[in-house]
Amino acid sequence: MSDTRRLQVLRAIVEDYVQTQEPVGSRALVERHNLEVSPATIRNDMAFLEAEGLIAAPHTSAGRIPTDQGYRIFVDRISEVRPLSRAERRAMDTLLEAADDHDEMLEQTVRLLAMLTNQVAVLQHPQQSTARIRHIEVLSMGTHKVLVVVILSSGRVEQRMATMAAPLDDESLQRIGQRLVEELHNRSVSALPLPMDQLVGTVEPSLQPAMAIVAHTVETVLEAGRVDRIIMAGTANLARSDRDLGPSIGPILEALEEQVVLLRLLTEMEQDRRGLSVRIGHETSHDSLAETSVVAAEYAIGDGGAAAKLGVVGPTRMDYGSTMSAVRAMARYLSRILSEG
Repeated sequence: MSDTRRLQVLRAIVEDYVQTQEPVGSRALVERHNLEVSPATIRNDMAFLEAEGLIAAPHTSAGRIPTDQGYRIFVDRISEVRPLSRAERRAMDTLLEAADDHDEMLEQTVRLLAMLTNQVAVLQHPQQSTARIRHIEVLSMGTHKVLVVVILSSGRVEQRMATMAAPLDDESLQRIGQRLVEELHNRSVSALPLPMDQLVGTVEPSLQPAMAIVAHTVETVLEAGRVDRIIMAGTANLARSDRDLGPSIGPILEALEEQVVLLRLLTEMEQDRRGLSVRIGHETSHDSLAETSVVAAEYAIGDGGAAAKLGVVGPTRMDYGSTMSAVRAMARYLSRILSEG
């Protein structure tokens, strides 16, 4: 659709409906927007937009609301995506400075995005199959207990307790850790199973039973880290969208809780030239999310060149411009924080 004025009418309908939650009529458009044409012309334009499937009449209302296709036209023509404001950047600095570790920082990021957008914020937890082993430590936690710590290139620190058949001194545990680092440093997490016989053979016979236990513990840690999951915040914001979602809110909450649908969707979403991915309504390809839109952007994970998604889920009647700005800016900011870390 190339007619400039009709695009202006569509944009005005989207903006008014997002703001008021009420179907928009021709009189309201004339009163609120400087379209410089008569109400009769506006009605003709609205009739054209309706025939094109870009707006629709809910029930018997005289006003019109945007359809999924109408929102798509509107979103595709948002060319300027603003950066974080000074206040928003300060809020993110404050929250992230308070984070004690990598996982807490990601959780703080999701909470802040939910607060900024008033939507459900979601973050695809970095899949560790793209990460590499940077360091391994084995620490004594008692007579027969040790803590196995694995540090990955993504910045994540994974740890797990193991029970030894016999007590070992700190020097022996340090030797086991050093041998594991020598053999496994820079090894991809996806390269499983580990070469157990080779690892056990790197230490003297008296330490081989302990090496076998620690190596299997490392393998268990790496296997668990390969499973994708979602960090989420702001689900209570959906309750404030009950007028938009109505009975659809239950299936939406179930889809968010299951995570599998959302993980698949985030993985499939490709960024456009603005560095954003937007799926609207039925574009999500899942019935339970048909009344929602998903706005996402990639953030970089560590130094391996891998990426995951950060985004929001909300009703199709959302403030797309503001939401897209917040999502992209937060993703870029998170990438910078992770690369610096």
